[in-house]
Amino acid sequence: MTNPIALPESRRPWYARLLELDAQASAKMNLSQRHGRLRNLLRFLAHSGDSWFMIPVMGLIWLGGDGFWKWRMLVMFVAMCATALVAVGLKRVIGRTRPEGEWGLIYRSTDPHSFPSGHAARLTMLAVFSLGFGPGWFCALLFLWAPAVAMARVAMGVHYVSDMVGGAMLGIFFGIVFLLIL
Repeated sequence: MTNPIALPESRRPWYARLLELDAQASAKMNLSQRHGRLRNLLRFLAHSGDSWFMIPVMGLIWLGGDGFWKWRMLVMFVAMCATALVAVGLKRVIGRTRPEGEWGLIYRSTDPHSFPSGHAARLTMLAVFSLGFGPGWFCALLFLWAPAVAMARVAMGVHYVSDMVGGAMLGIFFGIVFLLIL
């Protein structure tokens, strides 16, 4: 099969040009080789959307919360797991490889595919889903956290911008679905 990006400009399909623009924009946003406070903040944000971070936080909220918070965390946990399973399945079917880079070796070895972003899908789903549960400060926190994690993952070089857009769209869809179910 011919690589569509290797074809002359006039013969390349529209999606090849789009993927190339996506790769260029993502490369410009990549700050993974810089050092200092900004990189440390981006590393923290990029990891803060990991399931191994989110599940214990949800567990602590469940343990310390009243019945209302216990129910909220249980439902959000189930919704998060379902969204993650679909995102992983889509990644395997689509098979888009991650951008080249050295940071995030754990992601590159355990999950070499990038589209759609599972982090963006999970966090956007939680943000949309939180609209049905409130309180307002919790919704605001999730709506600020989701894009911050998404952009940090592009800046650290483990995703393309379009991975985040695709993940966010998947998250919006599942957030609405889970709101309608409950």
